Amino acid sequence: MSEKMIENNKVSVIGEVVTGFTFNHEVCGEGFYMMDIAVKRLSGQTDILPLMVSERLLDVHQDYSGSTIEALGQFRSYNHHEGVKNRLVLSIFAREVRFMEEFTDYTKTNQIFLDGYICKPPVYRRTPLGREIADILLAVNRPYGKSDYIPCISWGRNARYASSFEVGARVRIWGRIQSREYMKQLNGTESEKRIAYEVSISRMEEVGDYVG
Repeated sequence: MSEKMIENNKVSVIGEVVTGFTFNHEVCGEGFYMMDIAVKRLSGQTDILPLMVSERLLDVHQDYSGSTIEALGQFRSYNHHEGVKNRLVLSIFAREVRFMEEFTDYTKTNQIFLDGYICKPPVYRRTPLGREIADILLAVNRPYGKSDYIPCISWGRNARYASSFEVGARVRIWGRIQSREYMKQLNGTESEKRIAYEVSISRMEEVGDYVG
């Protein structure tokens, strides 16, 4: 795998393990499992983030609940088919994992860098209190012709800047991964609580390369 491909999608998170392992899939005899980690924000709030790990990185038969770990890897997506619809499923794919005895610097618990392409027109809006927000969907290339589609949200001046991006524009983003609960309407009378994951942008720049 080329170093260039790895460099365009980098995640570093530090958090507390809050679930056991759930089998996800197997590739060439290697099993991959899901677990959740709780990552603190400076505000005191916590994001519960899904982490995908190989059975070759951790003993998936052990219970690590309550342990603090650092995971380095990539933010990845795949389409989950639900009837006639597709749902974008996101998780952190761990390439390295290590346990930490003590951790106090919460400014470094959650960092992500993405270098990708705008794949749909940005959606700019204002909240009822007047805060500016822009949503963008970034396609980040992976080896072997694959791409990850990462929803990102920007605020204030960044939101106004993002609203000018054209589809196909190459953009670099620095920020953090956050979780957000929402109610999904299933039919006319039923709804279901779900969790969405997105990148909250702290810094961004348009590179100038276009695809299309």
